Amino acid sequence: MGPEESRIIVENGTDVTIVTFQEENILEEDQIRRLERALLPVVRKNQEKRLVLNFAHVKFMSSAFLGLLVKVHKRAIDAGGHLQLYNLDPKIHKVFEITKLTRVFDIVPSGT
Repeated sequence: MGPEESRIIVENGTDVTIVTFQEENILEEDQIRRLERALLPVVRKNQEKRLVLNFAHVKFMSSAFLGLLVKVHKRAIDAGGHLQLYNLDPKIHKVFEITKLTRVFDIVPSGT
């Protein structure tokens, strides 16, 4: 996989699309721009369906990535869809709690 390719896996179902992030650390600006270029077309194609972002591999992420997630959430809602975050590392979940983003995002507990 080249440096310009995003590190996500997209699985399309009948009424759900699952995006799994392959990176352990999502910190760099270039990396976040690549993820944005990969994620926004998925959101556009996913109208009126559930979009699940799977964070099973992610251990660290920057505040800039939080900003991208807010943007993806808004686009998903505007398209009539529903966004869920799944498999958040406990440390990352804590960041969502501190920033009060647990009120914005539908966070599914791991193991459900």
